[in-house]
Amino acid sequence: MRSLFAFLFILIFSIPSFGQKGKVIESLIFKSQIVDYPVKYSVYLPDGYETSQRSYPVVYLLHGFSDDETGWVQFGEAGEITDKGVAEGAFPSCILIIPDGKVTWYCNSFDGKDRWEDMFVNELIPYVEKEFRIRSKKEFRAIAGLSMGGYGALGLSMRHPELFSSCVALSSATFSDQEITKQGDDTYHDFFKNIYGIDLKGNGRLTAAWNANSPLHLIHSVSIEKLKGIRFYIDCGDDDFLYKGNSLLHIEMRDLSIPHEYRVRNGGHSWSYWRTGLYDGLKFMGEKFRR
Repeated sequence: MRSLFAFLFILIFSIPSFGQKGKVIESLIFKSQIVDYPVKYSVYLPDGYETSQRSYPVVYLLHGFSDDETGWVQFGEAGEITDKGVAEGAFPSCILIIPDGKVTWYCNSFDGKDRWEDMFVNELIPYVEKEFRIRSKKEFRAIAGLSMGGYGALGLSMRHPELFSSCVALSSATFSDQEITKQGDDTYHDFFKNIYGIDLKGNGRLTAAWNANSPLHLIHSVSIEKLKGIRFYIDCGDDDFLYKGNSLLHIEMRDLSIPHEYRVRNGGHSWSYWRTGLYDGLKFMGEKFRR
């Protein structure tokens, strides 16, 4: 009987606890000197952050078009997903920083009026990595996002390969030149006019700003050796309208021998797809955080 009690005691206390929860703080404000508006961001701090002195890896998590710094928290359940993965041992504890990218596509506008990318790289990253106990080295810094945020994650990591060890792009809004030139005027106007140029049509949309930000151009303009210093994970559903650009990016990377993981799963452009994708993406990024 004693041996049975001893066995049950060991069994109960060896089962991982899924009650541990990190802390989410939404809509903090950073005052920038580069952009003329307050920059909002949300942060996820892992369980134990407030009682320990350790520093943590960081993932910059980017939202989609028309969303804000609360999207990944409210609809993406980023905090709960991270708690679950850490409790299960799928990936190590980390801090999530979720900035409000507005509808900037996470780059500088063609006319220089909105320098979101400069603000993010030169101000926000240094600020939060001092404000919170973050390991501020490339190997402990990753970037991820969905849709517009996936596009932003690819572009920021490719243009700043010295900053990020891993990049996870979920349903990335990556378009080919042909797709952007044939896009309807109203669609182009609504989504891209402030970023790449106003009232552009056809091949006139293939501006210097477009080439400087398109992942399909960046893989040819950035040193391949530098790109090989980033671990890429590309995931797009088989029913997603963005399938073409993601497929082309995979093909181009294969042809250039740029190592990456490419996933096509069942699903479309939806939060249910991104929530499952985030878990796998955090697992992928966490591999670099561990030794």
